[in-house]
Amino acid sequence: MLFKKTDEQLIFSYLHGEEAALEELVRRYLPLIYGFARRHTGNPETAADIAQETFVKVWKNIRKFKRTEKFRPWIFTIAKNTSLDWLRKREDLPFSLFENKETGELKFDLPEQNLEFLIDIKNSAKTAMDVLSGLPENYKVVVSMHDEEELTFKEIAEALKEPLNTVKSRYRRAILLVRKEIGQSLET
Repeated sequence: MLFKKTDEQLIFSYLHGEEAALEELVRRYLPLIYGFARRHTGNPETAADIAQETFVKVWKNIRKFKRTEKFRPWIFTIAKNTSLDWLRKREDLPFSLFENKETGELKFDLPEQNLEFLIDIKNSAKTAMDVLSGLPENYKVVVSMHDEEELTFKEIAEALKEPLNTVKSRYRRAILLVRKEIGQSLET
C-alpha cells in the first residue's frame, strides 16, 4: 500500500530498507520534475537529463532529508538548482555562426513580420523580468515558489516558516505591483 503513504512516510520506509518506497517517490514526482525542467530549459532532452540528475541527487542526499520538512519543496529546490546549474554551464551560440563571412549579414531568414513579433516577445519578456527582479525579495521568493516551483501557498508558508495569510498577501501584492509596472511601461 505504498501509494497511500505520504512522501515523508515513503522516505522513512526507504531509509528502513523498503526499496519500492523510493520507486514510488520517483513515480509520483518524475512527471512534475520533468515538466518543471522543461519549462526552465525549453528542451525535452535536457529536461529529461535534469530530471534524472535531480533524482540521482535525491537518492544521494535522502539521508540528509529532515523529517520536519516537506518533501515536495525539498525536491523542487533540488530541481531548480540542477536547472540553474545547467543554464550556467550552457554556452550560447555566438552570432558569428549565423553570419555570412563574405557579406557580414546573418544567414537565417525570417519574414520581417516574424522578426518584429520575436522582438516584441523578447521586449515583453524583458519588461516582465525587469519588473519581477525589481520586486522586494520577500515577494520574489513567494512568486518564484508558487509560479515556478508550483508549490501551494500552504507549502510555501511551511517552507518559509511564515503564516499562510502573510504568504498569500505577499503573492497578491506582488501580482498587483507587476500589473501596475507593466501597465505603466506599456503606456510609455
